[in-house]
Amino acid sequence: MYNTRLDGLTEYPFQRLSALLASTPCEVSAAEQIAMSIGEPQHPPPALLHTTLAQNPGDWGKYPPTPGTPEFRRAVAGWISRRYTLPANMIDGDKHVLPVAGSREALFMAAQLCVPPQKNGRVPTVLMPNPFYQVYFGAAVMNGAEPIFLPATKATGFQPNYATAPPDALDRAAMAYLCTPANPQGTVATLERLKEAIILARKYDFVLIADECYSEIYDDKPPAGALEACAALGGDLKNVLVFNSLSKRSSVPGLRSGFVCGDADLISKFNKLRAHGGAVQPVPVLNASIALWNNEHHVNANRAMYREKFDDAAQILGGRFGFYRPEGGFFLWLDVGDGEKAARALWAKGGIKVLPGGYLSRADNTDHNPGHAYIRIALVHERTRTAEALQRARRILETSL
Repeated sequence: MYNTRLDGLTEYPFQRLSALLASTPCEVSAAEQIAMSIGEPQHPPPALLHTTLAQNPGDWGKYPPTPGTPEFRRAVAGWISRRYTLPANMIDGDKHVLPVAGSREALFMAAQLCVPPQKNGRVPTVLMPNPFYQVYFGAAVMNGAEPIFLPATKATGFQPNYATAPPDALDRAAMAYLCTPANPQGTVATLERLKEAIILARKYDFVLIADECYSEIYDDKPPAGALEACAALGGDLKNVLVFNSLSKRSSVPGLRSGFVCGDADLISKFNKLRAHGGAVQPVPVLNASIALWNNEHHVNANRAMYREKFDDAAQILGGRFGFYRPEGGFFLWLDVGDGEKAARALWAKGGIKVLPGGYLSRADNTDHNPGHAYIRIALVHERTRTAEALQRARRILETSL
């Protein structure tokens, strides 16, 4: 006996990649191999992390509080207010903020919070971009909702427009996931697009789930955020939940520290849900997180390293494979014609692991998979190694496709 909704899940993209490459011999040594398939930041974590975690060792002997500490919630509320220049007192840490164990866990649990058994007497829907972060799909399926995929392709500026969803899907919508900067495409939703999405969510009474975990890795200017859009609409947070974490911002994916901020009623209910099954943050982790959210110096240095790598990528790949310089995040989204074929060639001849774009998307009603032609490359390693791998990848792609 088991939950048969599991049968509706596909293999996770990295499991599919392992299966794809299992029968593909690699011609290069293990020392030359490089994994550019997963968005795991490899920059050194800031020194203040180590010093803060070492303080007050007795706190490891305490059960962590589900809602975190008042100091953590205030630090997050302060960072949000500074980052998006929000009106004073718009964000109350005690009403609008919860700590989460990284954004992935919370993005999945959000569907348990937001998806009712029925919406307007029918099966609820969950709107999501296509391509998409696989957690969105899993969350919808495991909570009995129908996933509705909206194109996030070159034709749409690589961002979804939920206003174009079928009227029936909007009537049944329980929630919509919006990732900005987008994974895998690196595009940013404008303030106007965010306002439109919030207005639509309130009109049809669904929850806008803004996944902003890449918000602090950007090229030119800071991306707009959903809370900034809420401020522009008068300051109400109704029907909006924003998720972010320290994983990308501070290069500490192993810390598993993030937050959710938004609608006070939903935050209260989320706290109740997480008390029953959420992974809570140890007090030393909360204290280290406070120090990281309150420090921008290491974030600026981190961002500068990514910019240097995008400079190199533009020089190496510019004018090839549909290269464009992403507005945010640390992925390249390259049009290579056949993502699986390219992934096999890069592994076999160069020891480079990349993710086929088709593993991050679903075929539409014409059987067209919008990610089929693409590969996603994560620029997470140090600059010299990344540039060498991109040079190697260019040579292989130019001769193999």
